[in-house]
Amino acid sequence: MNILLVEDDPLLAQGLLQALTQAQYSVLHATHGEYADGLLQASEIDLVILDLGLPDMDGADLLRRIRHRRLPIPVLVLTARDGIEQQVEALDQGADDYMEKPFDLRELEARIRALLRRSHKLTSDEIRLGTLQLSPFQRTISLGEKRLDLPAREYEILESLMINAPRVVTKARLAQRLSRQGDEVGDNAVEVYIHRLRRRLTNSGLAIRTLRGTGYVLEESD
Repeated sequence: MNILLVEDDPLLAQGLLQALTQAQYSVLHATHGEYADGLLQASEIDLVILDLGLPDMDGADLLRRIRHRRLPIPVLVLTARDGIEQQVEALDQGADDYMEKPFDLRELEARIRALLRRSHKLTSDEIRLGTLQLSPFQRTISLGEKRLDLPAREYEILESLMINAPRVVTKARLAQRLSRQGDEVGDNAVEVYIHRLRRRLTNSGLAIRTLRGTGYVLEESD
């Protein structure tokens, strides 16, 4: 799961980056609203943690931009501004949740899991498709009774296909997601990783189908 942390306090940001990374999230960090807005348009983001007091704009302005573009991304406002009026205003502007600083890290992580489950329509912390079982919060995948220990980029592709199934995931979206693991990744590299995953899924009752000019879909095979 990919989280965008929009926070300009360096100490708080560093602590959250460390905690969220240890919790197996992939985290992007922005200290300014404009930079965060650019990341939202260029990256695949599953959830935004948003501070309202940013150096270049009010976080509420960024929230309005997100909702104006109808991005289906849950936003958790994390702010030092207290009072019921601030909370009501943020929720009315499109925030999905609101927490005041200081906060309990365990509560924050629980709220993150709840928002991610809701946004991906998950009824538990696990996703099942045929013989595949994925825990996006633990970043583990099992095939039948056997755990699949996948390289990072293969995991990213299979997670994206499972979370979105039966919807099609475009090659460009997969390439963008893989690029966050390091160097920029092109279409040819995506095809290589898809080929490797297909071999891993041999005789599993599942298949990755190619829709030419569109992308890939993970589905149960006949």
